[in-house]
Amino acid sequence: MALRNPMKFDWHADAITRATRVDETYRNTQNVRRFLTRECGEALRFDRAFMAWIKNGEPKSMGQVADEWSRLHGADGGAERHFVSAPPH
Repeated sequence: MALRNPMKFDWHADAITRATRVDETYRNTQNVRRFLTRECGEALRFDRAFMAWIKNGEPKSMGQVADEWSRLHGADGGAERHFVSAPPH
């Protein structure tokens, strides 16, 4: 039986919270979609630009990901897509 690396986050099975850090192992899984749907609502949709922003290497949490999606898709329908940098942690 292979031992699991305790430092590697399992994007398929581990509990995702607003504090979960997006790292180089990030995967857009059903678990991620469930979390973001809870945070952002049923209108959640991914597009290539947003997925690229999530994986751009800048430090961010899943809470910041949810907040950015909500900001981009707010009352104006997200007409202007200007991604913000994640604040330093």
